[in-house]
Amino acid sequence: MTQPRAGQWSAVVLGGGDPGDPFAAAHGVPVKALIPVGGEPMALHVLRALRASGRVSRVAYVGPTLPAMDPLIDERVTDHGTLLSNLEAGVEALAASGLPGGERVLVVTADIPLVTPGHLAEVLDAAPPEAALVYPVVRREDCERAFPGVKRTYARLREGTFTGGNVFLLDPRLIGQFLPRLREVLAARKAPLKLAGLIGPGILLRLVTRRLTVAELEARVSAILGVPARALITPHAAIGTDVDKDADLRLAEAHLPPGVSGSKIPV
Repeated sequence: MTQPRAGQWSAVVLGGGDPGDPFAAAHGVPVKALIPVGGEPMALHVLRALRASGRVSRVAYVGPTLPAMDPLIDERVTDHGTLLSNLEAGVEALAASGLPGGERVLVVTADIPLVTPGHLAEVLDAAPPEAALVYPVVRREDCERAFPGVKRTYARLREGTFTGGNVFLLDPRLIGQFLPRLREVLAARKAPLKLAGLIGPGILLRLVTRRLTVAELEARVSAILGVPARALITPHAAIGTDVDKDADLRLAEAHLPPGVSGSKIPV
């Protein structure tokens, strides 16, 4: 059994969001991460899992918080409005307080309340040390086995059908190299011709025809971002199961471990 290696990782939790989000508003909170799951804000479940994993030394949290969450947070960061801006602000907050040399950063969204300390520990222990960016993915059959009826977006590769995780791992020393290019890719995601130009028509054709391999996808993403990028296949469906709508909320409530519930925290 792998022993805990506390201090190898710091974490950024992305708990910001659109202040006009109708899902959050319907539940009486300013952002989705504060919606109660089992009587407690979903972000609190994520923070507890991080702290109990035995792998994370410090946590920067981006977005509004509640008092129950604050003891689990080292650096509180104001929501900057976009995913990548929040990511950058969270990493900068950790760096400003002193990131030890060689320490890597786990980035996790605050809307995966079913994630456990064991899930996070296994993902962190399995992360290839040579990669500047590691993106966990989950096989469709693992998602559907763990959470029957779950709705996810999947990509079909030669090795199987996968959904993306809601965590990723990065080397903060290289964030300046890949973040501008990542912004460009995300900006093009709704412009098919521009996205095809970035990714390459050959890669897109192989993806559509299910001939693209994980290794080929890793190589292309590495070339686009200019840093070594790797996919990490994990069997833990909770890492790829976020809460975006009421059906997801009901699923999360139904699958919380026994005893993980209580009175609603005032917001």
